Amino acid sequence: MEWHFHPETGSPFWLERARSLDFDPRADIAGHADLRLFPNVANELRDVPVADLVPRGYGERPDVVGVFESGGTTGAPKRVVCPADWLEKLVGWSNANLDVHGFPRGVDWLGITPSGPHVVGEIFRRSARTHGRYGFQVDLDPRWVKRLVAEGKGGQADAYAEHVVDQAAHILRTQDIGVLTVTPPLLERIAQREELVELVNKKVRAIRWGGTQMDPDTAALYRTEIFPSAVLYGHYGSTMILGIAGQRHGGPPGEPCVFDTFSPYITFQVVDPATGEAVPYGERGQVVMHHVSRALLLPNNLERDTATRVPAPEGRIGDSAADIAPVARFDDEDVIEGVY
Repeated sequence: MEWHFHPETGSPFWLERARSLDFDPRADIAGHADLRLFPNVANELRDVPVADLVPRGYGERPDVVGVFESGGTTGAPKRVVCPADWLEKLVGWSNANLDVHGFPRGVDWLGITPSGPHVVGEIFRRSARTHGRYGFQVDLDPRWVKRLVAEGKGGQADAYAEHVVDQAAHILRTQDIGVLTVTPPLLERIAQREELVELVNKKVRAIRWGGTQMDPDTAALYRTEIFPSAVLYGHYGSTMILGIAGQRHGGPPGEPCVFDTFSPYITFQVVDPATGEAVPYGERGQVVMHHVSRALLLPNNLERDTATRVPAPEGRIGDSAADIAPVARFDDEDVIEGVY
């Protein structure tokens, strides 16, 4: 709080926004539970000049990796700025998770993910370079697919998805791919092509999925029957938290994935959206995400997903989340997932 609200280190956005708060963050925010005092300012990030989001403590020429946007699922996209020191910290944490799950190091990666303006593309490139060897990428434009679906052009959306898989197929045929990063809808399309199933089982030693949800039965089918030779690992995140949560290790096939956060920087709460109060463990609620680091302060962001509340691992702050699913409507907009 001292960093984000001190005139010499805070961002112009938060220093100005503090004027309208009915509390003093530097005096009144003493712990994680106090973050609920903040309003949800995520929608304000649709129009804020991005230079106003960079904390002054980074200096006149901050080392910024990029400006990243939300998916635009519920209106105009929101923007955040990612300093290099944060991304290095996040990828280091993520790489350690991959080691726990048995991902091989030093192999080539293939990512079927957005390259921009979403942060997942940058996370993929950094992960491939630091945990793997070479990174091959097939670009994915989820906004275009959502637009096609919303306009009733399902045939065009289907053709686009097949076009993306065709590009991935060529890479799988010609390169020694050891890790595949993919969204569940596109992994499903890969699983429907016998040639690609054989290629994945022959070459790919680990599959990292993320974006939309994957139901437990489908995950169990992939792990035991379709891709039995590959490790299957999921992540769940948002551009608005500049990061991801990782699947908990050791879950049995057929059980929902539990996602643990990069606490204390990224934390979840699973709440009743009508009251804002936490639901009991084991019950469903809506996911609230917090990001609190030098790079970004974005507390109390009510996401468009519901989840089952699970206790976080010992020593972690906040909740873990399982069985992620989108709400049907959010911010008065229909939620369309498409291919991501």
